[in-house]
Amino acid sequence: MLISNFARGVALAALLAPSIGFAQSATTSLPSTPATAPTSASPSTAQPATPAPSAATQAAVDQRIRALQSQLGITDAQIPLWNAFAQAMRDNAASTDALFTRRAGSVASMSAVDNMHSYAQIARAYADNTERLATAFDSLYASLTDTQKQAADTLFRQQASAAVQPRTRR
Repeated sequence: MLISNFARGVALAALLAPSIGFAQSATTSLPSTPATAPTSASPSTAQPATPAPSAATQAAVDQRIRALQSQLGITDAQIPLWNAFAQAMRDNAASTDALFTRRAGSVASMSAVDNMHSYAQIARAYADNTERLATAFDSLYASLTDTQKQAADTLFRQQASAAVQPRTRR
């Protein structure tokens, strides 16, 4: 359980990082694609909704969103683009939280093959989620002032540098 919580924490931290360079539980038979929020498409084509994240995950996401909004000095005019970026963060956290919750429920009984496929699904979800987050950030970044862009660049560089620092083993 400790490893599962640690892995979830690392995954959540990576997912919530504003930097694309800063690396953004499952049953044995996992779906081939991560669940996504429902779309405005007709009910027959709408994808299943992602379950709500845990209270701890939601609190961490909301805290990260507030901190970034403050650090970047988002203006009223930038709020629509900011909201799209923040929603991508929330959606990513919810889908990742769901995968880790499902994985935690069955990892003890997984075969090595099932474990590897579960890990691969999580890696694919990270890649897909990071792409959606990057796309939302592209539009937001384009709307930032030069001062805001400098602040974002500095913040992202610091977080990316911290992420690549060697970690000591216990």
